[in-house]
Amino acid sequence: MASVRGNNAQESSLGAVLQILRDGRPRTKAELTELTELARSTVSARVDTLLSAHLLAPAGEAPSTGGRPPKRLAFHPRGHVVIAADLGATKAMVALCDLAGTVLASVGAEMPIAEGPERVLDWVVDAARTCLRDAGRDMPEVVGVGVGVPGPVEHATGRPNRPQIMPGWDGFDVPDYLGRHLPGRILVDNDVNVAALGERATIGPGLDDLLFVKVSTGIGAGIIAGGQLQRGAQGTAGDIGHVQVPRAADSTRPPNDQRDLEAIAAGPVLAAAVQDGDSNGPAMTAAQVVAALRRGDGRVFDAVRQAGRDVGEVVALMVNVLNPSVIVVGGSIGNAGEALIAGIREVVYRRSTPLATKDLLISQSRAGDFGGAIGAAHMVIDDLLGPDQIEHFVNTLAAAPHREAPRPSRSAPRSPATPAA
Repeated sequence: MASVRGNNAQESSLGAVLQILRDGRPRTKAELTELTELARSTVSARVDTLLSAHLLAPAGEAPSTGGRPPKRLAFHPRGHVVIAADLGATKAMVALCDLAGTVLASVGAEMPIAEGPERVLDWVVDAARTCLRDAGRDMPEVVGVGVGVPGPVEHATGRPNRPQIMPGWDGFDVPDYLGRHLPGRILVDNDVNVAALGERATIGPGLDDLLFVKVSTGIGAGIIAGGQLQRGAQGTAGDIGHVQVPRAADSTRPPNDQRDLEAIAAGPVLAAAVQDGDSNGPAMTAAQVVAALRRGDGRVFDAVRQAGRDVGEVVALMVNVLNPSVIVVGGSIGNAGEALIAGIREVVYRRSTPLATKDLLISQSRAGDFGGAIGAAHMVIDDLLGPDQIEHFVNTLAAAPHREAPRPSRSAPRSPATPAA
């Protein structure tokens, strides 16, 4: 059995014990001692600490080897909860998740980000309270809040950084505002970044190189390379929507077309391109484009497939540079069917190098409408439970006012009223 003993004092104590058990498999103290290479007394003390913090729970008994059967312990994800907000350009979702990222309750609404930070964040607080009530949980059980917004973010401070479609949000202190009403660690990131985390968590462990492409009101990419989310120096990594699209020889665009990807293939552009009636008639909405695509409208299918080819021109360059093992396509347009993905595959497999595409999987989002919320939850969970932070988190819990162990959830996970876009 391989050892997972850490390289520093924090990671080799609480961190090592908890990271082993986060896979959901129950283990005995003897097994933890062998895996961590810590002294048995140290493991016992760390287990007691984690039990007191509601991060572990008893999980039955292991077979006896002669004497009293040893007790098993397991990660206790329902011991605490986190609030996750996925804020899109026109819609928003708030979900309550346990420490495994499982959605316990959710609320969705039409909520344009252009309404401004106070209006949108007040709705987030109200939706969080609704989720807590629906799940039968209490505010003191909340240990963190994760937020995804449709624009660049200075992740260290949680302040949006010159977001183009978010009037009034530039430099706004989101953690401070939410922290007046909600407890725990508050982290903010770009919505595409948190969606990438959500896809990775949904697909499963061991996926270290993933590219998430969102095609909706805007277009962006979330990059996970070497197991780490790549934000870049200023938080703008993956901003493919503002990349000028290379023009292929067989492109239907004029040779002097210098528009960027968002101006060619985003949802509102597609809606205008496939408007009903004559050129002076009213343009379709992006939601109508999605509905028409699902009905099998051939004209809409052709337009969306061409948008996929244009997206593929940019994604093919990223494949050659980043060499991901999986590309996941999401967003309101990306989730509407195979048309967009078919166009992306057509170009990526043709233009990227054979070695980069040899085992490359390009698929539709598996997390679907919940991807952003799940990712926002995991952003907070991984920060709180990481080997370098767990000591601080446990100490914070110990210093908090005493509360009873959490009650079982009264409601099953449910779908939101509307997805974020």
